[in-house]
Amino acid sequence: MQQTPFFIARRYFFSRQKSSFINIISGISVAGVALGTMALVIVLSVFNGLEQLTVRLHSAYHSELKITAKKGKAFPVSDSLLKVLKKIPNVKAVTEVVEDNALLRYGDNQMAVNLKGVSSNFSAQYDLSPYLITGDLKLKEERVGYAMLSFRIQALMGISVIDQTNMLMFWYPKKSEKIQLDPTKAFVRRAILPRSIVSIDQEFDKDNVLVPLEFAEDLMQYPNQRTSLEIKTKNPELLSETQEKVRQKLSQNFEIKTIKEQQAELLRAAEIEKLFVFVAFAFILVIVSFNIFFSLAMLVIEKKKDLAVLQAQGANRKFIAQIFLYEGGLIAFSGTLIGLIFGFLFCWLQQEFGLIGLGIQNPLVPAYPVKMLVSDFIAVGFLMLILTFLASFLPARNATKVQIGEQL
Repeated sequence: MQQTPFFIARRYFFSRQKSSFINIISGISVAGVALGTMALVIVLSVFNGLEQLTVRLHSAYHSELKITAKKGKAFPVSDSLLKVLKKIPNVKAVTEVVEDNALLRYGDNQMAVNLKGVSSNFSAQYDLSPYLITGDLKLKEERVGYAMLSFRIQALMGISVIDQTNMLMFWYPKKSEKIQLDPTKAFVRRAILPRSIVSIDQEFDKDNVLVPLEFAEDLMQYPNQRTSLEIKTKNPELLSETQEKVRQKLSQNFEIKTIKEQQAELLRAAEIEKLFVFVAFAFILVIVSFNIFFSLAMLVIEKKKDLAVLQAQGANRKFIAQIFLYEGGLIAFSGTLIGLIFGFLFCWLQQEFGLIGLGIQNPLVPAYPVKMLVSDFIAVGFLMLILTFLASFLPARNATKVQIGEQL
C-alpha cells in the first residue's frame, strides 16, 4: 500500500497523453530545474577553480611557514637561532627576509614599492621560473647584487634589464635622524641593476621588488635583524606539526603562521563571495520551483475525478498527499539528476580541454580553471530537495480537499 502513491505519481509523470497540457508544464519544470542545477554546479566549480588558482599563485611567493615579531617590525637573528630552526625535522630551508616600503627612482620616474631582501637560498623557498618574463632569476652573481622586478613596475617605469647603464635607485628614511633643511640628507640611497622581470598575480605585480638580503639590510639599516624568517618544509602534509615544533623552539614574542593563515583574509573573502553566489543562484532555483508548484496545481485540477475515485475506494488524505509529493519529487529528481550530469560533463570537458579561455594570453592559465567538489553536488541536491518539498506541499494539501460528491 505504501508503494501505491509512488506508482500513481510515476504514471502521472510518465503519461504520454499528447493532449495533456500538464505534461508540457512538467517537461518545462524538469528543464528549468536541470538548467538551474547545471548553472549552479558550473558556477560553484569555477569559483573553486579560481580560489585554487589564487592560492597556488600566492603560494609562489608566500612561504609555508612565516615567523614574525608580535611587536615591532624586526627582531634580532643569530646563527644559533638559524641552526636550531634548521635542525627541526621536516624543515628544508630557512630564508632570512628584510622587507619594507621604499622609494624607487629610475630616470625621471619614481614610485613607492615593497622592497624585499632575501638570503641566497631563496630559490629553495620559491620556484619562480614559471613566472619569469625576461632575464634570469639570479639575485647575486660574483658578489654583484641584482634586482628582480614585477611586470607592472617594469611597465610603469620603463625599466630595461638589457640596458646595464641605468641603475635602480632606492631611497629609505634614515633612522634616528633629525629633520634637516635639505630633505635629501634624511634618506639612505642605494643603487642596484635590474636583472629579471616576473609576473605572478595582481597582488605581487602591484609593487614588489626582490633584492639580495645584504642590499636591503644596508639600505634599511637592519644590522643582524630580520623582519621575518620563511620556512620551507620537506613534507607540506606535516605543516601543522612542524609549526608546533617551531613554536616550541621560540619564545612567546613570535608569530608563526602557515600559508593559509597568511592568506586568511583572501580565503575568507573567496568563501564569502562563493556563498553569495550560491544564495543568488538559490533564488533562481526558487523561481524555477514555481514551475513545479504550478505543474502540480494544474495536475490536481486535471485529476480531480481520479482523486474522487481513490477516496471512494478508501484512500485517506495522507495517501492523496503522498501522490503529489512524489510527483514533485520525480520532477525535481529528474531535473536535478540531468543538471548534475550535464554540469559534471561540462566541468570535466573544461578541465581536460579548456573549452572557454580567459581571453588573455597567459600560458599558466590558458582557460577558466574549474574544480569540482562532492560537497557542492550534495549541497545543490539538498537544496532542490527542500525546494521541492516546499513547492509540493500546498498542491498536495489542496488535493486532499477534493470532495467525492462534487466529482462523481
